[in-house]
Amino acid sequence: MNINRLKEIREDNDLLQKDVAKVLHIKQQQYSEYEIGKRLIPINYLSELADYYKVSIDYLLSKTDERKPYPKSKIY
Repeated sequence: MNINRLKEIREDNDLLQKDVAKVLHIKQQQYSEYEIGKRLIPINYLSELADYYKVSIDYLLSKTDERKPYPKSKIY
């Protein structure tokens, strides 16, 4: 995972690590370890961050440079 993307999007939104940690209901130190690559970020946190920033998980993982989230699919 491109850990720089987490820091980049946080800074683009004028947020501090403690602000994002609060959104995830975790401590700032734990979030910091995700951002520097010391810990792998769980998928549920990636999902929450994608919703929070209104981007796709692929964008957070640097699989695409397209920020726009994918449309929700309908299950029939």
